[in-house]
Amino acid sequence: MEVKNTTGNLHCHSTEELGSLFLPIVMSVEMIIGLPGNAIAMWIFCFRMKSWKAHTLFLTNLVLADFLLIVSVPFRIDTHLRNEDWVFGAVLCRINLFMLTVNRSASIAFMTAVALNRYFKVVHPHHCVSHMTRTQAALFSGLIWTIVTAFSIPLLTADLLQKHGNISLCRSFSSYETVPLVMMIHYMAFIAEFFLPWLLLLFCSGRIIFSLRQRRLERQKTVRRAIVTVGVISLVFTICFMPGVITGLGAMCIKKFHPSDCDTYRRFTQGFKMCIAFTYLNSTLDPVIYCFSSSMFRETLKNSIRHLCSYKKEFSQVSSSTTSS
Repeated sequence: MEVKNTTGNLHCHSTEELGSLFLPIVMSVEMIIGLPGNAIAMWIFCFRMKSWKAHTLFLTNLVLADFLLIVSVPFRIDTHLRNEDWVFGAVLCRINLFMLTVNRSASIAFMTAVALNRYFKVVHPHHCVSHMTRTQAALFSGLIWTIVTAFSIPLLTADLLQKHGNISLCRSFSSYETVPLVMMIHYMAFIAEFFLPWLLLLFCSGRIIFSLRQRRLERQKTVRRAIVTVGVISLVFTICFMPGVITGLGAMCIKKFHPSDCDTYRRFTQGFKMCIAFTYLNSTLDPVIYCFSSSMFRETLKNSIRHLCSYKKEFSQVSSSTTSS
């Protein structure tokens, strides 16, 4: 498919790259760590869990979202190594950006769902949400995937592959002179899906701590675990998603109010591209959330490690006895 030369429609565009090897190296490390971590998590959730609860279903869906990212990241690594030259065609460009966006949105949604589950169990233990069944949790998870996919559809309909000289650029956040309507919707969703859940997580954290101190329950083990779970989710959420949102908003403000200040605009856009590494980091850090938020997951992981060590020990003893005989 031929790519139209749209250089004239780009605002303050530059092919200069800051830290051209930074993103490929960081994303490679994240993929190398994230792939086995999430594969182990999926194995535990699917084959080792003895009982399933609502928050277990939410965590399993979080693993699925991470796998969407892991499948897509190698294409981005290759592109950055080629100085952002996308060589896989227009269709794969749309699919790749669609999957990356779905991962981000689904990760945010299911992290928020886990935090809200803990919030209701601690602050409103008699609320119907605190007693959500597996079927209800599965239906709610399906609703989340439907909404996330619907808001990401613009990436499958927009012309995202742009020609700049000899380079084909595949970006969902391009330096458009005039932003198309479908991409404006995507930008608004990108900002809203960070700030709304982030404020909600901060609210849940504050209400849990305040409620428990009022009831003087903060020293109980299960209660402390709820506080730690929401705290870890809030921390991972902030580290992974805030840098990209802040730099993206900065670039949009410069373009809106100081369109001729191309130097500052390029600094923000370059910073935004560097912060993509933090967005991808969520798939690497999510296994930490599994350990803190699910005691069943933690115990199953410990038991699996013990069985593996026992098997290795028995295998070593058999091998040594065979050798000696």
